[in-house]
Amino acid sequence: MTKLDNTRMPRAQDGLFGGLNRARLRRWAPALVLVLLCALITLANPNFIEPRNLIRIANSAAVPLTLAMGLTFIILMGSIDLSVEGSLSIAAMVTVLLATNDANANSYGWLAVVAAIAASTAMGAFTGTIQTFLRIPSFMATLGIWFIGLGISVYMLGGSAVRLMDPAIRDLALARFLGFPLSVWIALAAFLLACGIQYYSRLGRHILAIGGGEEVAELSGINLRRVRIMAFALAGFFFGVAGVLAAAQLGRSDAVIADGRLFAAVTAVVVGGTALTGGEGGVVNTLIGVLIVTILGNGMILLGVSPYVQQSVQGLLIIAAVALSLDRLRLQIVK
Repeated sequence: MTKLDNTRMPRAQDGLFGGLNRARLRRWAPALVLVLLCALITLANPNFIEPRNLIRIANSAAVPLTLAMGLTFIILMGSIDLSVEGSLSIAAMVTVLLATNDANANSYGWLAVVAAIAASTAMGAFTGTIQTFLRIPSFMATLGIWFIGLGISVYMLGGSAVRLMDPAIRDLALARFLGFPLSVWIALAAFLLACGIQYYSRLGRHILAIGGGEEVAELSGINLRRVRIMAFALAGFFFGVAGVLAAAQLGRSDAVIADGRLFAAVTAVVVGGTALTGGEGGVVNTLIGVLIVTILGNGMILLGVSPYVQQSVQGLLIIAAVALSLDRLRLQIVK
C-alpha cells in the first residue's frame, strides 16, 4: 500500500485562509479601512460629509499627496528617502525669494516656480548619485541631504519668514476651479503623472523590478545605478512641486515650513499598503493612504479628540499598517 503524505493533503480552511486569500486581504485592506473610517466618522458627526468639509479635506491632502507620490517610487525600490523636508524647504525658499516678496526686489513670476522644482529635482539627482557611487545606505545619504537642504534654506532666508507676494503663485492656493482650490487639481495631476510613470513607463517597471530583487533585476539587464539616480531625481521633482504648493498655501517660507512633512508622507505610503521591503504596492495605494491619514486627522478634530491623543492614534496606525503589510511567510529575518 502507498503511504499517504499528510503534509501535502489540503486542509478545509485553506480555501478561506490560504496564501492567495491573505494576499488579496492585504491588497484590499487599505480601501476597506478607508470606507469603514468614512462611515464611522459620518455616523459620529454628519458634518463630515458636508461639501465644505470635503473641500477642506482635499485641500489638506494636496501637499501630502504630492510628497507621497515621490516617496512611493523610492520605497518601491526598497530604499528610503528622508530628504523630504530638506527638498521641500529648498523649493519653498527658491519660490519665495525669486518671486515677488517682502525681502528683496526679485519678481520672476513663474520662472521662480520652474527654478524651485529644478532645484529640488537636482537635489534628488545628487542624492541618488552619492548613494549609488559612494555606496552609502539610502537612510544615511538622504538624512544628510535633509539637513543640508534645511540649512541652506534657513541661511538664504536669514532665519526669518519671508512673505510670498506674487498674486499668480498665491492663486495656486486661493483660486478655485469647480469649487476646489487649484492646489488640489495640481496634486491630482501629480498623481496621474505618477500613475503614468509607474504603470506605463520603462522607469516604473525597472523601479518595481529592483524592489523585487536587485540581483535578478541586474541579471535581466537593468542598469541599477541609472535607475536609482533617476528615481531619486523623480522624487525630488515631486518634492519640488509640493514645496511650491506649500509656499502658496502658507503665503511665506520659513524654517519650519516642512516640519512634520516627512512623517506624514511615510505614514501615507505605508498605510496605503506599499511594503517597506520594496517591490509591492504603488501610487494608487499611496492615494488611499493619504486619504486615510487626512480623513482620520479631520475626523478626530470634528470629534474633539485631544491633539496628544491624535498623535498616539497616528503612531498606532503606522505600526498596524506595517504589521499588516508584511508577508511573514517570505520574511525570514527582521532587522
